[in-house]
Amino acid sequence: MTTTAEQLSATTLLRFATAGSVDDGKSTLVGRLLHDSKSVLTDQLEAVEHASRSRGQEAPDLALLTDGLRAEREQGITIDVAYRYFATPRRRFILADTPGHVQYTRNMVTGASTAELAVVLVDARNGVVEQTRRHAAVAALLRVPHVVLAVNKMDLVDYAEPVFAAIAEEFTAYAASLGVPEITAIPISALAGDNVVEPSAHMDWYGGPTVLEHLETVPVSHDLTACHARFPVQYVIRPQTAEHPDYRGYAGQIAAGAFRVGEAVTVLPSGRTSTIAGIDALGESVDIAWAPQSVTLRLADDIDISRGDLIAPADDAPAVTQDVEATVCHVADQPLAVGQRVLLKHTTRTVKAIVKDIPSRLTLDDLSQHPAPGRLVANDIGRVVVRTAEPLALDAYADSRRTGSFLLIDPADGTTLTAGMAGASFAAPDGPEAAADDAGWDF
Repeated sequence: MTTTAEQLSATTLLRFATAGSVDDGKSTLVGRLLHDSKSVLTDQLEAVEHASRSRGQEAPDLALLTDGLRAEREQGITIDVAYRYFATPRRRFILADTPGHVQYTRNMVTGASTAELAVVLVDARNGVVEQTRRHAAVAALLRVPHVVLAVNKMDLVDYAEPVFAAIAEEFTAYAASLGVPEITAIPISALAGDNVVEPSAHMDWYGGPTVLEHLETVPVSHDLTACHARFPVQYVIRPQTAEHPDYRGYAGQIAAGAFRVGEAVTVLPSGRTSTIAGIDALGESVDIAWAPQSVTLRLADDIDISRGDLIAPADDAPAVTQDVEATVCHVADQPLAVGQRVLLKHTTRTVKAIVKDIPSRLTLDDLSQHPAPGRLVANDIGRVVVRTAEPLALDAYADSRRTGSFLLIDPADGTTLTAGMAGASFAAPDGPEAAADDAGWDF
């Protein structure tokens, strides 16, 4: 008999994030999803029922399942990113419920940065608003390959198909213009449960999947082993014991791709070359290892390698540069200004850097560029040019979300200032990223 653990190990994992404007019902949708999929523990549901009664509500407010901070419950808003883990027999999920307020755009960037799918909610009464466009643009910037438009509160517009169709058409056209490769529109009522887990009895005109059905069946086919192989060195192992007098291994987590014994590799930024003499994984020698395994590589030659170096195939190594051009989201309360000295953290490497230029700030409601703003403040998204003190082996974010992203850090106190994505801002709508096979997307 197959055990539950074996069933879960055989299912795939989907990371997804929810977003939308204030009061569009994100937390209610998540609560309904957890409740109707039987993913809520009894004591959690009892706590929600008690909190709802204390607020004078007869029915349990399912939004309280995700709004965990006291300030969130008191104000009825989502402030922080709430992560929830649940599973069905078909798939495991990691959910990031992100805030809807403009001032918490940075929180959405955090939640969506590792997501393979984003659920953007729209209130059927209000349609596509500025914050809807903002969240669609953030999803496009972060190269989230699947976007679901959940048109919520259909019960308040009498489940009218024309209302849904008009919103879906407007949003799909906007998101497609940003280069989002796949958009799925679903009419729902999170409060009543229509089309969340169970099909709605009120919208027989809709023949598509429910939200959960789509989450369970959307293809997660981004094979890290088929991507550009990258291995950031985290630690150099030199036991120098009687048993291992000459052992020299380079430990870390494979960021993408696969490595094989005998393969020719280049160590960056030095550019020295060697071959893989051995791979150790979980105390055993193996012939091949792939992302996201944590392994130790042994090379045939003694090369000066330290934490922060990058090992890549000799015939597929990234370019090394000290001039980084990127799209960034500023996440700190203190502004980022031209001339500011920062630390740049890329994979396991941290180097000194200076902000040479801020060419533009993006206005996400209409995608216009505000030239030469001079600085970025909290939640701003803009283009920056950074000069680093040491060379970096940086991929374009469009090629690799892992080795194309970085952080700018305040050297004085270690505060994270900015999240960066190297290379172009948006995918070209007619480019390879828009192809049906998601060419160019890397997770």
